[in-house]
Amino acid sequence: MSEHHGSKGFHGPKCWALTLLAGLAVGIVLSMAVTPPLALEKGPPNVGAMLSIPFAALLLSIALMPFINLHFWEHHFPDFAFFLGGIMISYYIFGLSGFKTLEGHEGYGLHRMQHVGMEYFQFIALVGSLYIVTGGIHIEIKGASSPKLNVAILATGAVIANIIGTTGAAALLIRAYIKVNKERIQAFHVVLFIFLVANCGGCLTPIGDPPLFLGYLQGVPFEWTLIHCVEAWALANLVLLTVFFVMDTKALKKFKQEREEAGEPLPPPEKNQIKLSGWANFGWLAVVLLGVFFDQILEDVAHVHFHGAGAFLQIFAAVAAYKLANPKNLKANEFSFGPIKEVGLIFVGLFATMVPALDYLGNNAASLGVNSPTKFYWASGALSSFLDNAPTYLNFLQAAHGLAGLQMGLENIGGQTHEWLNLEHVGTTGYAAKDILLAISLGSVFFGANTYIGNAPNFMVKAIAETSGVKMPSFFGYIIRYSIPFLIIPVLTVVWSIFFVFNLGI
Repeated sequence: MSEHHGSKGFHGPKCWALTLLAGLAVGIVLSMAVTPPLALEKGPPNVGAMLSIPFAALLLSIALMPFINLHFWEHHFPDFAFFLGGIMISYYIFGLSGFKTLEGHEGYGLHRMQHVGMEYFQFIALVGSLYIVTGGIHIEIKGASSPKLNVAILATGAVIANIIGTTGAAALLIRAYIKVNKERIQAFHVVLFIFLVANCGGCLTPIGDPPLFLGYLQGVPFEWTLIHCVEAWALANLVLLTVFFVMDTKALKKFKQEREEAGEPLPPPEKNQIKLSGWANFGWLAVVLLGVFFDQILEDVAHVHFHGAGAFLQIFAAVAAYKLANPKNLKANEFSFGPIKEVGLIFVGLFATMVPALDYLGNNAASLGVNSPTKFYWASGALSSFLDNAPTYLNFLQAAHGLAGLQMGLENIGGQTHEWLNLEHVGTTGYAAKDILLAISLGSVFFGANTYIGNAPNFMVKAIAETSGVKMPSFFGYIIRYSIPFLIIPVLTVVWSIFFVFNLGI
């Protein structure tokens, strides 16, 4: 979305505040009219699917409003997020606080929204700090754009995503990637970047993608993903790189023909050179990554429980990195706060409205018949395409524990995951826990690339690309023109066929 300055009309922070107040008021009225039944005796509520309507409305708004009235949407998309998010916030606080959590705590609704609020704070602190810190690192790639060079950039991003996270790798490379291709860049260049660097690349370590980090926090060994996911990671990324190479080769050939027909043949290709400046920001990048583990370090070493300390550390690193950054690097990167502002505002609504959808899944996943690796793969994947893939992963992990008769909850899950992972048969499913966890892991990470909102970096990369003048596809255009033909069919279906149908016979 582009930023418009000096435009007329009532919009901005005052308008956001009014729409938030309106949403909170609607939520209070809704809390008086709708009271869900108990999921367990004296436990949490069994939230109905109807409460997911605000989430569906926000998704449809993101998808359709740019077609209906782009100018209006560019100025008022935060109002949609605040209004619909406000409905769910006040409904949970006022309508569901009479219930208990699964762990027996009073005030389920308030506890749930506090937890989601902290998740959002940690989310935006990580995404924002990585965006800002990498904004001071300038990567200059000299020479002509070529399919080989682009494949090298994408492959590098897919590897380093496991070291600095998909968000960090995407923020670090996207500006240089766009610049080196600026004369001939097309939407597919950015979309395949999202597929590879912002999603499928980060499947090898818990640092790589937020769902896997949640699994690590819940007791999945750090090395588990590298040991069990490496073959699927290699296959998925190799297929995507091959698809991209073919597409880019055809695009370059067409571009050269058009230039020759116009009497502007391309100059002889220069030798590619890479120049990197802003090395000090790698130190701040290390601080940001430390922040991911900082809460746990404080608790293990100093016995201090300060949930959110890591997020504050990341914010400190971002502020320091920005203040101390070389202005020339910021200018060369065309750095602005616009893209991260858009991510932060739209995800306020997404985080708040997706709560009832995730609660419904958590309460009903087992009864919905999700009881095999194939079903876990496609179910976690389908929902990770539209819901944030991190909490989706956690909810399916909870459901998988439940199949083994283990009582799961956000506060005791870590104590039982080691036991669950050693099961050769999960309940009556006949499948080993490691196969189910592989399905949940691959489904959550790979399918997060299917839409702009499946994983946090997707929307950020889209915003950066549009700020740089790249015409990106619409919400539905992204799915129909790219996700289905270039991701779901050649990658996600092949991964499922090899690792679950052939290997497990399902």
